[in-house]
Amino acid sequence: MKNKTFLAAVGIVVLAVTSPRADILEQVLVKVNGEIITKTDLEQRQIAALRQKQPNLRPDSDAALQKALADVTPLVIVEAVDELLMVQRGKELGYSMSTEQFQGIVENIKKENKIESDDALQQALKAEGMTMADLRKQLEKNMLFTRVQQSEIMAKLQVTDTELKAYYDAHKDEFATTPQITLREMLVAVPIDPKGLSVAADDEAKAKAEGIRAKLVAGESFARLAGDSSDSPSKANGGLVGPMSKSDLSPELQKAIEGMKAGAITPVLRTQRGYQLLKVESVSDTTLKSFEDAKPDIADKIANEKRQGEYAKYIEKLRADAIIDWKNDEIKKAYEIGLTLPRASAQ
Repeated sequence: MKNKTFLAAVGIVVLAVTSPRADILEQVLVKVNGEIITKTDLEQRQIAALRQKQPNLRPDSDAALQKALADVTPLVIVEAVDELLMVQRGKELGYSMSTEQFQGIVENIKKENKIESDDALQQALKAEGMTMADLRKQLEKNMLFTRVQQSEIMAKLQVTDTELKAYYDAHKDEFATTPQITLREMLVAVPIDPKGLSVAADDEAKAKAEGIRAKLVAGESFARLAGDSSDSPSKANGGLVGPMSKSDLSPELQKAIEGMKAGAITPVLRTQRGYQLLKVESVSDTTLKSFEDAKPDIADKIANEKRQGEYAKYIEKLRADAIIDWKNDEIKKAYEIGLTLPRASAQ
């Protein structure tokens, strides 16, 4: 898959994947309620974070790579500890992933990524240094994390009609449509003379444009005349331009069509390219989505903001209640720095 790994394509970021190894030989960085995060776990998370943050990163030296890894470490180690705490909480609440659930997710992964067989899926995982067992562990972690959020945080959130209305009244610009306009254009170009402006050529182009306008006013088809006579590339489409935002037009054109309704034709306009005519095909003014129509979007936005705040309080309590035993002072310092940094919203 070009420009993205298989795991990115299926929406999985490898976090603390357990590879076949003798953990006794691993350097343990921290124990969280008795469960360990090792140096290998951290390195896998660092690489995953770099992939996500800077997919095109190509360090020109080992020192540059080490700096890039060090930059992501504070948030990475905080996320590693927080994920472990949430997964542990999920297990305390009795959540688990059944074989049927796992198989259902695997089938969806295969279908969405057009993978024909289990063997092909295993090959894709192997390219990422994973096995099916690793995939199941990671999917179960994701599921436990999500279930805890849903039961312990989301289920307790409430968004009142008063909050919804207050948000709507304060952010009406978010629910307003941009004025749109569709035009037809006709251009009669003035030939460029190396010696300078030719008055005769300019007069001839203007007279031609005025003659075309007279035909348009008399009822002839703008699209047909543009196709026959316009010097603009839009002639191939009968002079049609748009729909587009009115703000995309130059100030001069905005002024020229100000107040015009559908069907109106401008006077002949002088432009840098020659003489131009515009017809307003259609125009829509700013409209405001009603409160009732906007309510679902507002509810999602407010709930998401509340979720982030409640998640921050929830994870802080889990940290406070946990026994976190640091085995590496450097990583502990990185963790303490990470706690002070702004974080993206929780999974």
